[in-house]
Amino acid sequence: MIEQTHCPKCNSENVYPDGTLWMCPDCSHEWSPTEAAAEVIQDKSIKDAYGTILADGDSVSVIKDLKVKGTSSTVKVGTKVKNIKLVESDDGHNIACRIDGIGSMNLKSEFVKKA
Repeated sequence: MIEQTHCPKCNSENVYPDGTLWMCPDCSHEWSPTEAAAEVIQDKSIKDAYGTILADGDSVSVIKDLKVKGTSSTVKVGTKVKNIKLVESDDGHNIACRIDGIGSMNLKSEFVKKA
């Protein structure tokens, strides 16, 4: 059985196993270890502005004019970006891509939609 140390609902440390479920006495939340593991896996997926899950190799369209930092260029609304690569990033730029006329850059998934 997977050992839980915090409640997924209220983040309390006062949790205990009760048969096949885990219980939180602070918020009365009950969960199974497999549900908690599935939620963690689902949370790591990268979604576009409309909630569609993105994958490596997808094509996306930009939904907002984006200024390119350090230049006077702008990525216009509707620009189609092919063959994206998903990357982990602390600053939110989780899509690595190449845009025609601009070059390689990283985008935030909140400014694109799956094409």
